[in-house]
Amino acid sequence: MTDRRPSTAPILVTGGTGTLGRQVVDRLEEAGRSVRVLTRGDQTADPGREFVSGDLSTGEGIPEAVAGVDVVVHCAGSAKGDDVKASHLVAAAAETGVGHLVYISVVGADKVPIKSAIDRAMFGYYAAKYGGEQAIAGSGLPWTIQRATQFHDLTFATVSALAKLPVVPVPSGWRFQPISSGEVADRLVALSLAPPAGHTPDMGGPRIYDMDELVRTYLDATGKNRPLLRLPLPGAANRVFKKGVNLASDRVVGEETWEDFLASRLEDLARPDSSRKTSRQPR
Repeated sequence: MTDRRPSTAPILVTGGTGTLGRQVVDRLEEAGRSVRVLTRGDQTADPGREFVSGDLSTGEGIPEAVAGVDVVVHCAGSAKGDDVKASHLVAAAAETGVGHLVYISVVGADKVPIKSAIDRAMFGYYAAKYGGEQAIAGSGLPWTIQRATQFHDLTFATVSALAKLPVVPVPSGWRFQPISSGEVADRLVALSLAPPAGHTPDMGGPRIYDMDELVRTYLDATGKNRPLLRLPLPGAANRVFKKGVNLASDRVVGEETWEDFLASRLEDLARPDSSRKTSRQPR
């Protein structure tokens, strides 16, 4: 595909202040590309960057955000409404002639059935990401969709929250294959600088863990002693999830293990605020 705009055109990153997006922004700048960051929050925190205000939920400000860009890396996401957000984004992108839309999704997005309120409460994120995929793939724009397994960062947030309870509930049969968000950022940057590729091969972390193993390693590393309570959960989505649709066992491309990430994150949290690193993700 021939670029519609020169390589000097800015690349728009949605969710560019989040866990993944800020690392994508850093890497694009290191690659010498001009970056525009879509945000709803404070635009003065980093005066060296171009920020643009917009709300993907309503579409307000999105046409202005995509004006003059040829590539959009869509990292913004939530547990609901990703289809609506993606629809607003692609509508504006089509009007302004964006030549490539890159989207980050999750492994198993198309395989977790949502048939009840229980399914949606536990697995709404998967449905939201798949809705975003459908909106982008059906937009008529050139696109690339990358699915990845769960980030170490999300795994850490989950197990650290559970570990605050006197008894830690662990869903029975759940397994995860956590991956470095920095490694996913590397992949998204490479994709954004290449021609549109459609659905690309999944990305998975270096190891698959039972949920109780993830919790136990956190407890051991933090010196906490908590009993684990394995809970059988209901729902069609849970039954499919236990079969491993969220895993990419044939696409083990990540290098940073959960143990490596955990040690690094706990070391970082132990530092005084003034000396903490903004990112410990490998390049």
